[in-house]
Amino acid sequence: MADVKTRGTKNLPAHEMRIGAIKATVWSNAVPSGAVMFNTVLVRLYRDDQGSWCETHSLGRDDLLTAAKVLDLVHTWVSQAERKQA
Repeated sequence: MADVKTRGTKNLPAHEMRIGAIKATVWSNAVPSGAVMFNTVLVRLYRDDQGSWCETHSLGRDDLLTAAKVLDLVHTWVSQAERKQA
């Protein structure tokens, strides 16, 4: 079973993958059977008018191939993590 990483009381992601402004965050969730399920959140990072970093789930045309590559890499990581827990 994969370890759930924590910092204090805050859960940490199991894995993150970023290329440019596109980031995927993988979260591990233990299920009653003892297995671990993985869920992925995909975001695009950008700076607002004040220069603060923000996230959006909206992707433009030029983001799509990068998002596909990030998701491909995350898929490989999740597949390997699932094999390790089997």
